[in-house]
Amino acid sequence: MGNGRKRRINFSKIYTFKCARRSSAEDDHSQSQIGGPGFSRVVYCNEPDSLDAGLRNYATNYVRTTKYTLANFLPKSLFEQFRRVANFYFLVTGILSFTPLAPYSAVSSIVPLIIVIGATMVKEGIEDWRRNQQDVEVNNRKVKVHEGGGKFKQTEWKKLKVGHIVKVEKDDFFPADLVLLSSSYEDAICYVETMNLDGETNLKLKQALEATSSLNDEEFKDFKAVIKCEDPNANLYSFVGSMELEGGQHPLSPQQLLLRDSKLRNTEYIYGAVIFTGHDTKVIQNSTDPPSKRSKIEKKMDKIVYLLFGVLFSMALAGSIYFGIKTKDDLDGGLKRWYLRPDDANIFFDPDRAPAAAIFHFLTALLLYSYLIPISLYVSIEIVKVLQSLFINRDVNMYYEDTDKPAHARTSNLNEELGQVDTILSDKTGTLTCNSMEFIKCSIAGTAYGHGITEVERAMAKRRGSPLIRNGKDVIETTHDDPQRSSVKGFNFDDVRIMKGNWMHEPHSDVIEKFLCLLAVCHTAIPDIDENTGKVTYEAESPDEAAFVIAAREIGFEFFKRTQTSVHVNEWDPVSGERVERSYKLLNVLEFNSSRKRMSVIVRNEEGRLLLLCKGADSVMFERLAENGREYEKETKEHVNEYADAGLRTLVLAYRELTEEEYQVFNENFIEAKNAVSANRQELIDEVIEEIEKDMILLGATAVEDKLQQGVPECIDKLAQAGIKIWVLTGDKMETAINIGYACSLLRQGMKQIIISLDAPEITAVEKTGDKNAIAEASRQSVLQQITEGKNQVASSSSEAFALILDGKSLAYALDDRIKKLFLDLAIGCASVICCRSSPKQKALVTRLVKEGIKKTTLAIGDGANDVGMLQEADIGIGISGVEGMQAVMSSDVAIAQFRFLERLLLVHGHWCYRRISSMICYFFYKNVTFGITIFLYEAHASFSGQTAYNDWFLSLYNVFFTSLPVIAMGVFDQDVSARLCLKFPLLYQEGVQNALFSWLRIIGWMMNGVSSAAIVYYFCVRSLNPQGFNKKGKIADHQILGATMYTCVVWVVNCQMALAISYFTLIQHIFIWGGIALWYLFLLAYGAMPPKISTTAYKVFVESLAPTPAFYVVTLYVVVSALLPYFVYKAIQMRFFPMYHGMIQWIRYEGQSEDPEYCDMVRQRSIRHTTVGFTARSLARTNPLQDRNQNTGR
Repeated sequence: MGNGRKRRINFSKIYTFKCARRSSAEDDHSQSQIGGPGFSRVVYCNEPDSLDAGLRNYATNYVRTTKYTLANFLPKSLFEQFRRVANFYFLVTGILSFTPLAPYSAVSSIVPLIIVIGATMVKEGIEDWRRNQQDVEVNNRKVKVHEGGGKFKQTEWKKLKVGHIVKVEKDDFFPADLVLLSSSYEDAICYVETMNLDGETNLKLKQALEATSSLNDEEFKDFKAVIKCEDPNANLYSFVGSMELEGGQHPLSPQQLLLRDSKLRNTEYIYGAVIFTGHDTKVIQNSTDPPSKRSKIEKKMDKIVYLLFGVLFSMALAGSIYFGIKTKDDLDGGLKRWYLRPDDANIFFDPDRAPAAAIFHFLTALLLYSYLIPISLYVSIEIVKVLQSLFINRDVNMYYEDTDKPAHARTSNLNEELGQVDTILSDKTGTLTCNSMEFIKCSIAGTAYGHGITEVERAMAKRRGSPLIRNGKDVIETTHDDPQRSSVKGFNFDDVRIMKGNWMHEPHSDVIEKFLCLLAVCHTAIPDIDENTGKVTYEAESPDEAAFVIAAREIGFEFFKRTQTSVHVNEWDPVSGERVERSYKLLNVLEFNSSRKRMSVIVRNEEGRLLLLCKGADSVMFERLAENGREYEKETKEHVNEYADAGLRTLVLAYRELTEEEYQVFNENFIEAKNAVSANRQELIDEVIEEIEKDMILLGATAVEDKLQQGVPECIDKLAQAGIKIWVLTGDKMETAINIGYACSLLRQGMKQIIISLDAPEITAVEKTGDKNAIAEASRQSVLQQITEGKNQVASSSSEAFALILDGKSLAYALDDRIKKLFLDLAIGCASVICCRSSPKQKALVTRLVKEGIKKTTLAIGDGANDVGMLQEADIGIGISGVEGMQAVMSSDVAIAQFRFLERLLLVHGHWCYRRISSMICYFFYKNVTFGITIFLYEAHASFSGQTAYNDWFLSLYNVFFTSLPVIAMGVFDQDVSARLCLKFPLLYQEGVQNALFSWLRIIGWMMNGVSSAAIVYYFCVRSLNPQGFNKKGKIADHQILGATMYTCVVWVVNCQMALAISYFTLIQHIFIWGGIALWYLFLLAYGAMPPKISTTAYKVFVESLAPTPAFYVVTLYVVVSALLPYFVYKAIQMRFFPMYHGMIQWIRYEGQSEDPEYCDMVRQRSIRHTTVGFTARSLARTNPLQDRNQNTGR
């Protein structure tokens, strides 16, 4: 064929063209939804500029992901900034500063607001500009577009229209959502990589309709077709439509859909018709913003701001009432305030209009006391959180070299939440385990094969204290580097009865042959043959499937080639004893999904026999066996249970032989269901498949091991010592989950298990009746009874540890609105919770229940698309960048490569970030209360006349320059204890869980410290400088001298207070703290040197009045020491007699006991409760009964 079309097909998992046809008799039925609601799109292929196409006004292919445009940046960004109540307040005060009410100049009020708002807007502008650069790059990519006459021209993506025919070449991205028309392969298949959509690296295979499969460059000059399909939507995995071509109707399915941003692989080129462009494409429809998450500290910070607003209004109201009363008394009282000239006053001081004067004073006071509210608080916290995220991203201890993946904080909003996690909800497969499957055992014809030892079996043997004998030796302590271990990835099977063709001498060799044949044929894997070595490797949709194909290959059934309609296997022939090549004609692939829990293929072998080969979960397979196919059922069930006990994932294998008539009926129904153009097409397909997947003959079962990730037990142990509760939500069987729980120390010997399931005989009896309502009610009552009994068990024993274990069916009823509160109460009282056979929706519902029920921070961690709901529902979502793609990572708040990194993320970075942000906010309010109260006290001294204590620019620059940088440095660099000690003493983490550093008591305490400091500064300065002579000439201190001296003292006090509060000094902190003080003196010099019109009350005040006067230095030293003394005394007493957790550890380090193992163990044991899991708690329970330590651990 033209254009170098390929004839050789290396791999495929496709249905035949026959499966894509439909008879005309079915057209009317299957097209019923086209043109109806949700299915109204009409595409004129190769006629994008036709009149009919123009009338539809579809979206262009120009994509914009920016938040702002050049036109709306200013208004929209300003609106975003002033949505914050504090910023809006400062805007109002800024506007009022232009009126005569203002006690200071308008410029000095507006400039700090401009700086703070401007800094945030610049940050947002830069972020949006980067997004714009990405948009420009994407929109200007080139693709070949048919311009007529069979000629294709390079065109920018943004110029594409619905209906265009495009030619996409190998390794290029698809520019829009396309319907595949033909490709470089003769049967019009192509391979697609969807990593940008779902993170999966395995290739998906697509196939065009037979009617368009032969199209090439020349033939497009006369090509015309009309596609009618569904409207734009976000569902990546469904597509319903039809193509009208040359008078015929051809159904379209996801098999023909190529999505924007996926990449063409292993195919030279494809032709496609554009059906969705720009923001109508499925990938853009999916790019909704993740749920907005705010940390609990940030929410509480808003409440503190509101509290300060209340204080501010109260102060202004009290002062205004006092001012109104005094103003009214001015004339009657003999002109006590003669200097205000009440006899000749304007409205602000007119005794005859005292109520109006009081109201105006109230507005003036609101402006004057606005310095209680820290204007730079929000922007400072944003800066700090971004810098904290950089430290997380660059922590080499959370870098995973094997996959070259560091930790990645995808949002900085939740840094401090990492230090407050109370409950972790974890997936199992790929999160606690590696999701790297190894074929290790199997059961065939009732005989167990394979001598491998799993990690769970080792853990169980250790738990029992009994030897684990294999081949005459104890293998408990065998290392993972066993020289006899297979070097083939995915294969760790050891049994001479099966290997090297020895299976042919086994009693049931015919069953073994069928078993291995099924492994080699029943799958969707794609083989790839290395041209140099001839070695076959596989691209599979899941690690399990790859392990099965590899196992078949290693035992002697090598799948090496797949064509459009056949599978080729190099296998042992039991008759000749030689390796022979056999082909199986592939008729249908009945794919796996989570509701069916199985997959099948229908093939015709070389003898012409029709075979249905099926593999699936034991819960759905045994019930589909024929009466004469259950010969090995009892033994196989026993083996499956043993494998589950050993922590292995199992699948049951079965087959049946079909008659030609049976297959014909099935195939017609299957084609009809597949070609139905309706929203319930999958349900129709499942109903047809259900009729053929029955009366099967059991062959056996497989068992693959998913090993625990490195460091998981140690990590869980540390997290448990930190007081964090861990729940496991998994789709595995209960036995597998329980044994993995033992292996990773979530469960321990002696821990009582409360198992809630619906396997009771009475439930089975009700299920046999088939009455759905009766089954549901009986199941609900059973679950309720089991939960109630479990609660009574927990309540009756205060010294025992319990583990709660549920299966998926029970969990569905436990989440019922009438039961879920009881379920949560029971779960909270247990040391471990394991939910088995959980669906993705159940995982999300459990997460929501825990989050809303305990009112504490929840963290969800997972690695697959089925964990996305759970991650988005939790307060913090952690995605593991494993082998299941990147969907979990793309939906997460923080991404890490291994579960063990959670230990450092929470215990080190989480604790540090929580402490830093908490201390930073407390200090922010402290320094503003200190400054604001001095203004209030001075105004009270001045009879609430609206006179400011400080120069206008002193007021404005306090928050912006003289005190802002030290608090940012504290938020970024401070450490109460080192990373090593954070990990050594996990108890420290409880400070965050209990919110000890940001309680209302602590916040009010810091504010009271500010009031105390302000009172000392104000009264000591006033008493020291008035009425004594200030200098040697006998000049007394006037308003500007007092104001400058007080301001100097405030700057010194708040910066020295910072120095006292910091636990870990760096050079940057020294520079910012002492540099802030030095900057004040430099400013005073520079500002005072300006003309009096600019510097006003600060004109040469330092050079002429303060610097030459010893009293200024004496007062500054005296006031600063006095103001800091109460805090210093309080901290000394607290540290010595009532230390917090971090204080204890600081004492341990100070006294040199951090290296004393016995002392450290004694301190660590304070975090161990009878409900604590992990191997540390397990060993303590074994050597030192917890009942005897209750009174100590309860302290």
